[in-house]
Amino acid sequence: MSAYLLRGFSPVFLSFARITLTSLFLLLVAWRNRGLRLPTKREWMWLAGAGIFGTLFNQVFYFTGLHESTAANAALIIALAPVATAVLARIFLKERFTAYKVMGALLGLAGVIIIVGFGGGKLGITSGDIFLLLAMLTLSISLLFVRKLTASLSSYAITIYSTVLGSLLMTPAAIGEGLLGKTVISHGPLMWGLMALAAVVAQGIAGFWWNRGVATVGAGTASMFMNVPPFIALLVGHWVLGDPIYVQQILGGLLVLAGVFIANFEAIGVGRTFANRRTA
Repeated sequence: MSAYLLRGFSPVFLSFARITLTSLFLLLVAWRNRGLRLPTKREWMWLAGAGIFGTLFNQVFYFTGLHESTAANAALIIALAPVATAVLARIFLKERFTAYKVMGALLGLAGVIIIVGFGGGKLGITSGDIFLLLAMLTLSISLLFVRKLTASLSSYAITIYSTVLGSLLMTPAAIGEGLLGKTVISHGPLMWGLMALAAVVAQGIAGFWWNRGVATVGAGTASMFMNVPPFIALLVGHWVLGDPIYVQQILGGLLVLAGVFIANFEAIGVGRTFANRRTA
């Protein structure tokens, strides 16, 4: 859907408009529930980091990269985020880095090299793929801030505060695109309707569903569902957008997903044990 919307909107404006609509939806949910407390000064610092990297940088890099690449490449590269997060958590948070995570990181890296280097059916790296790699890295960095925040804030509150703060931070970027004369805005109702759908359902409601699922089955088991979107994007991008499917994309995608699976191998066992205990 994002790739299709880029046919009617410029990347930065699309990112800004979609995240703003998502923020308005989340604020409406927060107002109806009336269950949010104001963060402390320290929490605001972590939220600012999550908003800057997870929304401002991530969204700008993502939509800019998607504009120059394909939906399939975008989904396959972003799928490496869990492994990249594990590596960054070891470096900056001193979290335990097991042999499974090392093997998973190496497999995931090999997969991305194949996707980026040969994803177009021939050797070469596009500027879009580079931006998508930056989007994946900034997403992974933002998750480090989120991990810090989960010690004192609920995932519900983190989602709302970081998204709203990120949309405010994106305002200068959207203004800058306009001043450079690069803003493109569609006047078609279909495009705006799809944007609202993506903002409210795909980014708003789905986020709450995801958080509820994580709370039920555990993070390890939930992470396995992240293996599904890349191949959905590969198929839908082909049948709806007309993007070609290359053998290199499939091979690289399988390596990325195998890396995510292996890196989360121990966590998956923990998640399943947690789910079985709840069922019992």
